[in-house]
Amino acid sequence: MEHRDFQFDVVVIGGGPAGVMAAGRAAEKGARVALVEKNEQIGRKLAMTGNGRCNITQAEFDDQKLIEKYGKNGKFLLSSLSAFGVRRIVDFFEKRGLKLKTEKTGKIFPANDKAADVIKVLYRYLHDNGVTTLFGNEVVDIEFEGNMISKIILKRGEITARNYVIATGGKSYPHTGSTGKGYDWAQKVGHAVKSPSPALVPIQAHNSWLEKAQGISLGGVELNVYLDGKKKFSQIGDMIFTHFGISGPVVLNISKSVGDLLEKGEVKILVDIKPGLSVEKLDEVLQNEFRSSAKKLANSLGDFYAPKLWELLLHITKLDAEKHASRISREERKALVKVSKGLEIEVDSLLGFERAMVTSGGVSVREVDSKTMRSKKIDNLFFAGEVLDIEGPTGGYNLQICWSTGFTAGENAAVGK
Repeated sequence: MEHRDFQFDVVVIGGGPAGVMAAGRAAEKGARVALVEKNEQIGRKLAMTGNGRCNITQAEFDDQKLIEKYGKNGKFLLSSLSAFGVRRIVDFFEKRGLKLKTEKTGKIFPANDKAADVIKVLYRYLHDNGVTTLFGNEVVDIEFEGNMISKIILKRGEITARNYVIATGGKSYPHTGSTGKGYDWAQKVGHAVKSPSPALVPIQAHNSWLEKAQGISLGGVELNVYLDGKKKFSQIGDMIFTHFGISGPVVLNISKSVGDLLEKGEVKILVDIKPGLSVEKLDEVLQNEFRSSAKKLANSLGDFYAPKLWELLLHITKLDAEKHASRISREERKALVKVSKGLEIEVDSLLGFERAMVTSGGVSVREVDSKTMRSKKIDNLFFAGEVLDIEGPTGGYNLQICWSTGFTAGENAAVGK
């Protein structure tokens, strides 16, 4: 196979952030590169991230601290982060004229909040380095001989290269093209694939009061997750009620764990709206307020809760908003405290891949060289991005996986061109 004439040195399958970074970097190193993308453009999913603002990365510049966010497979990223970490991707965009900003959550966005401008930079990166882009051309099959890929079959023709990079993403937002085909090809050539499941996905619930709660945002609440009545874990963050259940950063971050628990039994989430106050302290604060208040209950609660929230709490506790606060009984006050410290949400399910931000599962990282992203089973195959079995929380962490592994795959796929 070494003596064959190849059409390209490197062929990258997938025009998302990992694939574009791999193709651009390989071409920058002098390789003849083709990028195959079944859509008519790059970055369709990327354009949706951060509600169209594109959360490029997270401002954590200590790689050791960063990998802790990726769970048990986090160490796999150390080499690629060392080669192309947070500082490097920030420099990458800023040197190409895209101004960035860091929000108080550590999320890094384009200063103008336009994902489209991120994609423009990536287009220019491909163009300036002479990458051949094959848009609207889907990979139908991959052929291999022994431990080498021999060619890939496209809907229109076939293509050969010295090295190949699979950067096809996961199964989340399938309408953008992430259909999980990369997993099939990886399995075909002998790779183990952990069964994919939705991650960073909203949670569906069936409480009767959800319709009244729709649109209410809660900041800094604590979600306590129970399986069959036994507390399993808790996490603090921001959330929002929707017509189907709950969403928001803290909900997305616990969704994978909630999904695992749902396979074992009944799951409930108790929302502590006032985690900074104990039950006793909140009861004392409300007692003092009600005792001295000449206001109606609705007005008195307005000092402690946002308007829509106190309306919801009164609806759930069946208390009369017109009743004078000073006439609230001990039992009525205790009911308010109870729902404030443990608003119970009965979990139905996770929403599916259609609403998931990322995919959990994928190609086993034990079968990929973390220093090069080269397959340990197929000599001329590399992997990058969400197709790998590794994911992080919301906040730019998953895009950083794509930038770092894409860069590393492209750099090493170009070697020996």
